[in-house]
Amino acid sequence: AVSTSWCPVGTAFDAKQQQQQQLRGGAAGRGTGLFGVPELSCPEGFQEAQDKALQESEQLVQKACSTPPGPETVMIFDQLSDSLCRVADLADFVKVAHPDFAFREAAEEACRNIGTVVEKLNTDVELCQSLRRLLADETVMSSLDPETRRVAELFMFDFEISGIHLDEEKRKKAVDLNVRILDLCNEFLIGSHLPNKIDKHVLPEHIRYNFTAEGNYLQVAGLHADCPDDLVREAAYKIFLHSNAQQLGRLEELLVSRNSLAQLVGYETFAHRALQGTMAKNPETVRQFLEKLSEQLSKRTQKDFEMMTKMKMKLNPQNSMLMPWDHPYYSGVLRAERYNIDPGLYCPFFSLGACMEGLNSLFSQLLGISLYAEQTKRGEIWSEDVRKLAVVHESEGLLGYIYCDFFQRPDKPHQDCHFTVRGGRLKENGEYQLPVVVLMLSLPNSARGAPTLLSPGMMENLFHEMGHAMHSMLGRTRYQHVTGTRCPTDFAEVPSILMEYFANDYRVVNQFARHYKTGQPLPKNMVSRLCESKKVCAAADMQLQVFYAVLDQIYHGKHPLKKSTTEILKETQEKVYGLPYVPNTAWQLRFSHLVGYGAKYYSYLMSRAVASMVWKQCFAQNPFDRAMGERYRREMLAHGGGKEPMLMVQGMLQKSPSVEDFVDALVSDLDHDFETFIMDS
Repeated sequence: AVSTSWCPVGTAFDAKQQQQQQLRGGAAGRGTGLFGVPELSCPEGFQEAQDKALQESEQLVQKACSTPPGPETVMIFDQLSDSLCRVADLADFVKVAHPDFAFREAAEEACRNIGTVVEKLNTDVELCQSLRRLLADETVMSSLDPETRRVAELFMFDFEISGIHLDEEKRKKAVDLNVRILDLCNEFLIGSHLPNKIDKHVLPEHIRYNFTAEGNYLQVAGLHADCPDDLVREAAYKIFLHSNAQQLGRLEELLVSRNSLAQLVGYETFAHRALQGTMAKNPETVRQFLEKLSEQLSKRTQKDFEMMTKMKMKLNPQNSMLMPWDHPYYSGVLRAERYNIDPGLYCPFFSLGACMEGLNSLFSQLLGISLYAEQTKRGEIWSEDVRKLAVVHESEGLLGYIYCDFFQRPDKPHQDCHFTVRGGRLKENGEYQLPVVVLMLSLPNSARGAPTLLSPGMMENLFHEMGHAMHSMLGRTRYQHVTGTRCPTDFAEVPSILMEYFANDYRVVNQFARHYKTGQPLPKNMVSRLCESKKVCAAADMQLQVFYAVLDQIYHGKHPLKKSTTEILKETQEKVYGLPYVPNTAWQLRFSHLVGYGAKYYSYLMSRAVASMVWKQCFAQNPFDRAMGERYRREMLAHGGGKEPMLMVQGMLQKSPSVEDFVDALVSDLDHDFETFIMDS
């Protein structure tokens, strides 16, 4: 039954002020805490929630150690994981996004404390023995269903990578290495975003205004990749990427520590450890995938670089050699010249409410799911512009909640991402614990009375993040340890990238893209031109991603490294990417993905390959095919991380794709659409 506190999703985002006030619940009515957790009505509540979770976890550890081997062992382990994750996951979001510093600080503290407890539990020998007894009992193991078996093995994997099987001295070393790696990751991440300073007199006077002045110094905080002045881009590149001894030391220690930990717990390299359980399975497959892709791209990339060089010669005849700071700028110039895509022409057709209705309509046709805006209680949300969506299936009822934190505000990170706040699981009483997620975007605040208008890029990002949210809502696993997006990294991006294909299909866009003033639909040729414009220099863009992925693999491969990280960068850049290395620069010190995606940066490319194959084979003919939507839910979304990723892909495609298939899928996406090409010619 549809709740009386629900309203259509489009209204929630494009509604007039008073309707939006009703959705926020206002100051009246019964209060609660963040996300409806009573303790979290104030920052001090994190201590209370944390104490409660730790108390619960102690009881569950005792219970696990005294329970005879059986399915109940896995259930207790999952309860243990859930009791800690319910606080840690929520705190992970609050520490970066809450506008109140006291809340952010309390959440940060809770994350640290829970992290320490998890580290201890992963080296608790008695707790591990209870799981080992189960895994060693062949009779019991053969009676378990595949998901329960996999979850038991995943818990054991967590123990093993923490060095549980080692003697006490080595186990202590593993714990110390884990702690040091965590600190180095945080330090490297902070260092990767810090601006560089330079004496202002070093730069010609006419370009100084592009940078922030600080006394006699200029601050360079980024690459200024879109600046039309070649000299500004060159200066930004050389200054922002200038080598820094401290950051270099952090990176080298991080790579050595990761390698030491991997070898200590029995892996050849950190990459071997990181890739266990992924689609790729091992570094050899990743290397093969990247080499074959690079090979297939080389001629197209060369052509792209030639086009960019010609454009540079035309605009700057004195200096026509193509350099790394030119690639993003001149590919954009070529795109604009060939297709003249002005985002301002598209924005009026993409009001946020219309885009949300478009998603609602797509999910309804494909999966039988509707999105409703639900009124929130006082204290439940952290900013008054946050909207809460109920995700409802036509026959199964309420599946979970998505909190939409879409708008820019001071101190909010400028990143689009998806956070799991509470994982779904089957509770002991037979009820299902509904998943709760947050989608965070950085949309501009609209003028009073006008709807928020999205650029085509923002619209595509919204669809991408909603792909993650649907994975969380529909990954209805028995265990929260493998809920939704808690799956291998190279599979986790498949549902979100697949949504980008829907966002770029005219049949889908035509269902919702209406001019917010006139109601006129977005013309088909505008969508076609937008899609084709993305293919301009796309081979060179992909080649750059291959270069980053190869670099990541080498850094996390065999140690000691044959050369310094900068020498490896120079060699790999010239061999794989093709544009010259710039002396005294160290791009790797800004490669923040080395923290969260160490040895897994290739995942973006592999996920895109799978998404491309799923789109072409299952949805390109009819993006609203309900039977295909149900197959997609059954084979790919429903299992979260509870099934081997390649088996999910096989179930969907009804064949086992090879490395060559992945490469072909990526390369064929670069081909121009003949009809649009002829029309534009």
